[in-house]
Amino acid sequence: MIKKLLGIAPTLNKDGSFNPSPLALKLATSSKTDYKEIAFQKSYQGSQSRIMMICTEEKNLTMVNGKNFSTGNHPVEMLVPMLHLQNAGFHIDVFTPTGKSAKIEGWAMPTEDKNVMSLYAQYEEQYNNPKSLSEFVNQQMNGNSEYTAIFIPGGHGAMNGLPENQDLKKLVHWSFQKDLHMLAICHGPAALLSANLNQDGEFLYSGYSMAVFPDSMDKQTPMIGYMPGQLTYQFGRKLSELGVNIVNKKADKTCHQDRKLITGASPQAANDFGILSATALLQSKNLL
Repeated sequence: MIKKLLGIAPTLNKDGSFNPSPLALKLATSSKTDYKEIAFQKSYQGSQSRIMMICTEEKNLTMVNGKNFSTGNHPVEMLVPMLHLQNAGFHIDVFTPTGKSAKIEGWAMPTEDKNVMSLYAQYEEQYNNPKSLSEFVNQQMNGNSEYTAIFIPGGHGAMNGLPENQDLKKLVHWSFQKDLHMLAICHGPAALLSANLNQDGEFLYSGYSMAVFPDSMDKQTPMIGYMPGQLTYQFGRKLSELGVNIVNKKADKTCHQDRKLITGASPQAANDFGILSATALLQSKNLL
């Protein structure tokens, strides 16, 4: 009752899951983003123009206490980078593990941001009816030459199902061997843990540096009701144990590029992450 009066009690949904508390929403979300359009001198017009965006199809993430957090992919971390990538001439295909609808944190949607909401409307059909990662890996992957990058947006949903997905493991290894760019923001890098499933050999990104959402912040967020409990694991710690160097300590605008891997620290980094990603892809095509 006291938590509810203070506005720090997570909000219960009809399905028994919890949204962030009113205070958490006030502190952690905004009705507009800091998106600023960049006029690239040249946009890409070649045959490798497609980007595969891997989204979670899981809505509820179970906490240590058994309560479910209503999550998915964070709309800002997903849509703002997409705007920059699209402006640079690239086309995004939405994928989920089995082709079920992509889950999005609706409570974080920047509803007053015209650019973001327009792009969301453009892709809504793809979110509802995405392509199947399983089908792609088993039927199309080895012969494919259309894709130039993999994009894994954040939101706690990236920790739910993706790190344990064998098809994603195959995709990550395939993209690494083909020297494609890997783009992952906030909790998105958690999905890269899939590359180490079965622990067969050294982690692909051992020795790499990444910007990720800090474990220390995830441990604190239940205090203001952002989540209804503690996470069952800290993905930053797991990455560190596999030889990854985490470059940031705060959930800020930090972005980082290490070879073909581009990462960002939080929703605050979405605009800069999108610009860095689009610029790196254009540079790889000798357009900058």
